[in-house]
Formats: sequence, structure tokens, C-alpha cells
Amino acid sequence: MHLQRPSLCPALVGLPLFLERVPCGFPSPAQDYVEARIDLNTLAVKHPSATYFITVSGDSMIEAGIDNGDLLIVDRSLKPAHGDIVVAAVEGEFTVKELRLRPVLHLLPRNSHYAPIFFHEEDALEIFGVVTFTLKAHRYDVRAG
Repeated sequence: MHLQRPSLCPALVGLPLFLERVPCGFPSPAQDYVEARIDLNTLAVKHPSATYFITVSGDSMIEAGIDNGDLLIVDRSLKPAHGDIVVAAVEGEFTVKELRLRPVLHLLPRNSHYAPIFFHEEDALEIFGVVTFTLKAHRYDVRAG
């Protein structure tokens, strides 16, 4: 995983938003008009000065829908709560895991092949933000530009 500093966006782009929901089952007639415009910055970035993006490496969070190569939006201004997915440092290494405060402090991987990471002291765990969104590419050449 590599941390990327937030960069300034030269211009906000409003993309079309079709408010009608699209079922994943049988096809239905689609509306051919745009009902609104949406800015992904407004939707996904609530605290711009405290938000950054990271790219996931590994498979320890696949049962949470976070896969190798996914892009995470992380907000440092949020207070981490039980059940949040967080970016944390454990012994100097960055990791993405689910934060568990009960019954004892630990980080829970969301892949049954990995063991939880338990902490005996809160000081041993440093949290660098709460994951608020996952961006997933379904066509891998789209990020290449």
C-alpha cells in the first residue's frame, strides 16, 4: 500500500446522475434523461483537507469487498469507532483492517485465512484515518488514462 498526498483538482466536474435505480436482476426500461448532476468530490469527500487516497495491496479485506488494487478514500478527521475500516500502523507497517474495540482492542482482517492483530496497549496502535469509500475498477485499463 502506498500513501498518496491529496492533490488539488483544477476543475470540478458534474457528471450525470440518473435517479432511477437499476435492478441487478431482469432488465427494465431505462429512462433516457438526466435527473441531476453529481460531483464525486461532494459525494465522497466531506473533509477535503483531511482526506487522502490509498491503493490497496493484498487480500486480507476481501470479505469486506476490498480487493487488491482498489482505491480507498480515507478521512483523517473522523474519530475511529468500533467496526470502522481503518488505515493503521502496526510496528511501523501500514495496514487496512476493521477496528474492534470490544471485547479487547484488535484489528480484524476480513479474510478467514488471516488472524486478528491484538493490542495490549492502545499506544501500540496508530490509526491514520477511517475508510469512507472504496473505488473499484471493473475494467482494469480505465485507470491507465
